[in-house]
Amino acid sequence: MGIHIIKMPDIGEGIAEVELVAWHVKVGDMVAEDQILADVMTDKATVEIPSSVAGKVLALGGTVGQVMAVGSEVIRIEVEGAGNLKPGTASAAPAAPASAPVAAPVAQAATPAPTPAAIQAVAAAPVKAAAPAVPQGTNGSNGSAPARNGNGSKAPAALVRAPGDKPIASPAVRRAAWDLGVELQFVPGTGTAGRITHEDLQAYVARAAQAQPAGVADQRYAQRLDEQTVPVIGLRRKIAQKMQEAKRRIPHFTYVEEVDMTELEALRVRLNAQHGKERGRLTVLPFLVRAIVLAARSHPEVNARYDDEAAVETRFGAVHLGIATQTQGGLMVPVIRHAETLDMWACAAEVLRLSEAARSGKASRDELTGSTITITSLGALGGIVSTPVINHPEVAIVGVNRMVERPMVRHGAVVVRQMMNLSSSFDHRVVDGMNAAEFVQKIRGYLECPATLFVE
Repeated sequence: MGIHIIKMPDIGEGIAEVELVAWHVKVGDMVAEDQILADVMTDKATVEIPSSVAGKVLALGGTVGQVMAVGSEVIRIEVEGAGNLKPGTASAAPAAPASAPVAAPVAQAATPAPTPAAIQAVAAAPVKAAAPAVPQGTNGSNGSAPARNGNGSKAPAALVRAPGDKPIASPAVRRAAWDLGVELQFVPGTGTAGRITHEDLQAYVARAAQAQPAGVADQRYAQRLDEQTVPVIGLRRKIAQKMQEAKRRIPHFTYVEEVDMTELEALRVRLNAQHGKERGRLTVLPFLVRAIVLAARSHPEVNARYDDEAAVETRFGAVHLGIATQTQGGLMVPVIRHAETLDMWACAAEVLRLSEAARSGKASRDELTGSTITITSLGALGGIVSTPVINHPEVAIVGVNRMVERPMVRHGAVVVRQMMNLSSSFDHRVVDGMNAAEFVQKIRGYLECPATLFVE
């Protein structure tokens, strides 16, 4: 029997390190050749690490969320034969076992914080320990709770404050009360001049828990003290870094305009009725894509990327349109390559394909990079106005809000129209407010008169 070490492969494109986002095996598992061992993430692309041998897992080289360098040890597998690890080498010592890299944080996150019953148990423990005998220490006190009578109430020595009197307590007691969500005003104090001690606080919490037995009190109004710790790893960490970088580097300028979508909606419904079965159904998105393509021809400054360090704006003739897509792992931006070459139905099919690939985690790195401008939409939840964050290093993003029926004045008469707001953000370093407004007005013109989308 020998030991085979699998190292982090060179993924290419100058990538020096990756983030470990998932393990598919654990210590003790038997693995087959070509079986997927782990998932790693670089930029926004997830790469699977397969096994090159068959054998038994001895040790895992990292934990979920750990950033690992290319060439570092991923896993150790016991194999038939000699393996690739020679005895006596510097790497002969086994890697730190990581049989359950996510077990501890997940268990911690899944376990709720102490309930009132748990607080009662914790608070009552020192009280019960001190009850049988006189507490040890100076003047008969060692920090235990004062004596109680048969019904669990505080001894009469406790000083109850009059309304308006401020409670007296040390900073440590005040901090503990804050963590427990307890108002010190209602806690009787047994210390000098009514000073509230830790024991007084514990006893108050215990009495509160006893006063609300399970199944008796209305749990809808029960005090909650639970917390949940959620590690930010994988795609979520990449999104956080991307958003932080965008807001740190880019001075955002947001412009909002309302668009009358009545005519376009009528056209869309008619096209779906006539061609939906043969060509597929159209949403509003393909029309918006075409409007952006046409508007960008007269405003190339918005279909661009800005290099902060070189202070160079690169304007593109091709429109590589990013479509912000919500997935279970977080927000991903698949890219429609050369959107200027697609008609409505081809665009709709490409949007559907890319969205499904992103949600299933099968989108490739090329499909998630290289956009020159981005569309973001929350669909029916789009609200009235939003402030979209630019997809750095791009300089513009167009946000789609919810479409609603509103009364509008047309030709002196009040009529019901289908209205939708466009909330767009621009990099104010390279896009002036006037140019941004003209770009959005161009889009509005195409959408309000949809026939112009088909006429050059």
